[in-house]
Amino acid sequence: MQQDQIRHIVEKRMTRDGMVQTALPGIQLFRATHSMPCAPAVYEPCVIAIVSGAKEAVLDGRRYVYDNRQYLCCPMSMPVQAGTPAASPANPLYGVYIALNPHLMAEIALAMESATGRTDMPKGGNDQGITLAHWDRDFAGALLRLLALDNDQTDAAVLGDGRLRELYYAILKGEAGVTARRAFGVGNAIARCIAHISANLGEPLSIDDLADRAGMSRAVFHRKFKQATAMSPIQFVKSMRLNNAAQNIAAGMTVSEAAMDVGYVSTSQFSRDFKRMNGQSPRRWNEARQGSMTST
Repeated sequence: MQQDQIRHIVEKRMTRDGMVQTALPGIQLFRATHSMPCAPAVYEPCVIAIVSGAKEAVLDGRRYVYDNRQYLCCPMSMPVQAGTPAASPANPLYGVYIALNPHLMAEIALAMESATGRTDMPKGGNDQGITLAHWDRDFAGALLRLLALDNDQTDAAVLGDGRLRELYYAILKGEAGVTARRAFGVGNAIARCIAHISANLGEPLSIDDLADRAGMSRAVFHRKFKQATAMSPIQFVKSMRLNNAAQNIAAGMTVSEAAMDVGYVSTSQFSRDFKRMNGQSPRRWNEARQGSMTST
């Protein structure tokens, strides 16, 4: 079975917890054998495929728990809470992280639209920024063929781009395809605005300017943005800033440095917003996180 072969590849490579980069750009393998509660994170455009165990993501209060039956597709940058609450030495988590290159995804989505003669936004699917899709034969086969290249640098260099393209095509054809094509297809102004927000968190971000970038009135932009992300533009920007700051604090930045890095002028305002979102001040949150990691 293809999934079993993928699991064997991941287990053989991952001898300790964490993430490792493969010879294939944007493809990482990961392992976790300890439970970690959900914590602030930012998912850049990606697919996360679990081959053993289960993982959890929370977006605006909605929980997504997924295992080897479904993969997670996040086609736009999203502020989430993510964790591995079920991982243990007896029930290890193994998986594959697949970064989605927006330019290549858009190229394939455009080719699919051109082949069918349709360039309108596809109907249906999940409008909430994240979707779960069942593994199908095309996805599993494409992922297996891609990971098989990791043992040989020459194979990866010569064949990697083509097999990555095959995997992207399988994603766009599969259950996550409608959501992904809506993000990467022709004319998705909301996805472009989200990319702009993600790249400019440290700068002032005006909702009116974002609406202008999208070519929409403020009211229409607000409605379409909330359809795409489950959050208002203001809520989304604040969540992205706070989650990025939380990751920076966890990586060793001071609270004031993390606040300034994501565009806050006032450290006290940052701390108040952080506590409202996470239930603790940044300092206490980081102390609790470090204590949790030490206890495991």
